Amino acid sequence: MSDPRQQFTGAKLMLFAGGDLIVLRRDRKPSIPWPGYLDFPGGERDGAETPEACALRETQEELGLTLAEGDLHAVHLRDDAGKISWFFAAHLPGAIVDDVVFGDEGEEWLVMLPADFIASDEAIPHFREILRDYLEKKAGTRRIARAPAGRRHARGTRGRGGAAHTGV
Repeated sequence: MSDPRQQFTGAKLMLFAGGDLIVLRRDRKPSIPWPGYLDFPGGERDGAETPEACALRETQEELGLTLAEGDLHAVHLRDDAGKISWFFAAHLPGAIVDDVVFGDEGEEWLVMLPADFIASDEAIPHFREILRDYLEKKAGTRRIARAPAGRRHARGTRGRGGAAHTGV
């Protein structure tokens, strides 16, 4: 493999708000991979940016959150037929959800328990595995229990004209 810091196509961020995870629901456009699925903030690399800069820019564009590079922890490299993607984790206080300003990509943003993302058929399958593996390594265990139902909350959707709406 060539240098993954130089030869990568994109970056994703597993964004924790306290014990919850902030995720996006992808647009339902047939022209994109995984339409309508739950996704992590992130996307394709612009120009010669670093993996960290890519994850930070995409998070700002999609959720209006400006994070510091020091908030990011590299947790996974995915090689899909030569397309290298970086995965980061950021653990922030739960109150960060109050600062989200939904961007113009995706149908909605949600706050959910990580275990619910892992168990959801609506989440991108390989992202479920990456999150599960990360949490298992972090916890030093091989089993993540599913949380009780009812903790998944839709927090924001984009209305007409791309305006952001927040609330439970």
